[in-house]
Amino acid sequence: MTATPAIVKHEFIGLKVKIAHCSNSKCTGIAGTIVDETRNTFVVLDGNKRKTIIKDQTIFHFTLPDSTVIEIDGNLLVGRPEERLKKRLRRLW
Repeated sequence: MTATPAIVKHEFIGLKVKIAHCSNSKCTGIAGTIVDETRNTFVVLDGNKRKTIIKDQTIFHFTLPDSTVIEIDGNLLVGRPEERLKKRLRRLW
């Protein structure tokens, strides 16, 4: 499923996430629950460890509550969560 403007403006804390691709190869494959979000990072609870993942240059697979898996480029998510609601996105599809 492709990302729509409504999905990009979604609240991500509490969602399951898997890192599909990252510029840092050590981060690729990390899976867990998002517990915090800052302007440039997600904090993912992977088992009992908290791992900080940079949004830029990362491709995420999010699992929504209805078990739908979507892929979002982290470049679309850079910015504070409250500012992301105000941001206008160009439709590329």
